[in-house]
Amino acid sequence: MKGRTVTAMLLAYLVPGAGHLYLGRRARAIAFFLIVVLLFAIGVAIDGDLYTINHANGSLLRMLGALGSLGSGVIYWIAAWMGVHGDVTSITFEHGTAFTTTAGLMNLLLVVDAFDIAQGRKE
Repeated sequence: MKGRTVTAMLLAYLVPGAGHLYLGRRARAIAFFLIVVLLFAIGVAIDGDLYTINHANGSLLRMLGALGSLGSGVIYWIAAWMGVHGDVTSITFEHGTAFTTTAGLMNLLLVVDAFDIAQGRKE
């Protein structure tokens, strides 16, 4: 694997769209950044929670949820540092949690996309 590929993948994980920007795909980078950040922000705004490894308690589904949430990169760590925890009594709690997890999963797909572009498999 080329050094360029590793750099693109690392950037893509840390900041949504950064890997694509690094690879010269400016329009994609902006679109992907906006999609992931808005999904995550909407999820937090409607009382969504962040899955964490600490609260998985051996549950396979919660661990998978945590891995999905962690896919958001720096956004996840900032939100966790700020103490973002959804309000389980809120009517939108489940939807918000789905939004934050979907943002992470989307970003993980973008890491794979950056890999494909950097390897020359895709335009």
